[in-house]
Amino acid sequence: MQVKELKSEGLSRSFAITISKEDLATKLEAKIKEMQPQVNLKGFRKGKVPTSHIRKMFGQSIMNDIVQESVTEATQKTLEDNKIRPAGQPDIDLRANGEDVTKGKADLEYTLSVETIPEFEPVDPKTLKFTRLVTKLDDKAVDEQLAELAKGQVNYKKKAKTAKSKKDDAVLINFIGRVDGEAFDGGTMDGHQLVLGSGTFIPGFEDQLIGVKAGDKLDVAVTFPAEYQVEALAGKEAVFETEVLEVQGAKDAEIDDEFAKKFGMDDLAALREAVSKQAEGELEQQSAMKLKRAILDELDKKHKFDLPPKMVEAEFANIWAQVEKEKEAGQLDEDDAKKSEKKLKADYMKIAERRVRLGLVLAEIGAKAEIQITNEELQQSIVAEARRYPGQEQQVIEFYQKNPEAVAQMRAPIFEEKSVAFIIENAKVTDKTVSRDELFEDDDMI
Repeated sequence: MQVKELKSEGLSRSFAITISKEDLATKLEAKIKEMQPQVNLKGFRKGKVPTSHIRKMFGQSIMNDIVQESVTEATQKTLEDNKIRPAGQPDIDLRANGEDVTKGKADLEYTLSVETIPEFEPVDPKTLKFTRLVTKLDDKAVDEQLAELAKGQVNYKKKAKTAKSKKDDAVLINFIGRVDGEAFDGGTMDGHQLVLGSGTFIPGFEDQLIGVKAGDKLDVAVTFPAEYQVEALAGKEAVFETEVLEVQGAKDAEIDDEFAKKFGMDDLAALREAVSKQAEGELEQQSAMKLKRAILDELDKKHKFDLPPKMVEAEFANIWAQVEKEKEAGQLDEDDAKKSEKKLKADYMKIAERRVRLGLVLAEIGAKAEIQITNEELQQSIVAEARRYPGQEQQVIEFYQKNPEAVAQMRAPIFEEKSVAFIIENAKVTDKTVSRDELFEDDDMI
């Protein structure tokens, strides 16, 4: 094998590699001899097929495999001999005619191009200092959480007969709907409770019931939407003869044992404990996210080095695909929606560069710390991913069992989290108690 370096500029390296046709022929003969004892062809006893016949029958196919194996072996050796850490899959450009090579008429010649991981010395985690924001959960915070739950369990209580309805009240009504003077199917109902402002009825219906009181009778005139699901009523004008039976005021649920039982708890004490644990978990998670953000910001500030262009391009492509998806769905961030596409791309390119830089830094810190990913950790990650798809857990697990590459992709986030944990363990971290609002402000994590 002959190797000649063609280029060494920045993070780009390229080599011209030649494997002689004689070397390929030698490998072919060795492969045929290795196969001969196992070859079983009609007209020959097993293991007695002449090598010349094997060459004639299978030589081309065997040589194809040899060429692929030779490229892989030569590429790996070149990277190792030149102490190159590739930043991605190397590019292989065959220069010789492939058919001539596999027929033994030409040397195997190809160009190997590769981007390398930049050489840099990562910061020593022991020299870093961070402030971890923490919030203590108190009884008042738990009370607020219970109050929020109660808002979702609104009850309605009958108001006085003279009380007039307002938005967010409920009215108990009888009604008969008519189109062109004729009652229609589904347009009649007795004792229906309608929350005013809920938007559950035809547009305009609820608005006309604001200000009514028990005993009132009125005609509610509306027009069915043009896209109404009942085609016969779409776009039609209708009148609903309506009688108001009651006006009901909204009232938050009483926070007591009966309230707790609606959430599957034995009593209020059990519900309070469950709410406390959930709230504490949220606070701890937010505190950890804040600390991680501070660590990433500091690592980004401490390291400046050239980035492999293709890694950045790949990261940007992933980000931009998500941006375009959000655009199409009308879900683009309000600030981003105001930017030109040129400005938006420039901003997200900076984010892509930051992510690649931080990924390389964390990888280097993790490597120096000899961090390993266990099979158990991988399995736990796969199970956690499967739980995100209720009812399809088994299919998700089977997907990973059949796709080693997908499993390999699970390693990156696990490795990153363990590297961050290593930094926290070795850096000087001081806790600072803050309010819940301060803990959750400006929590945009990149």
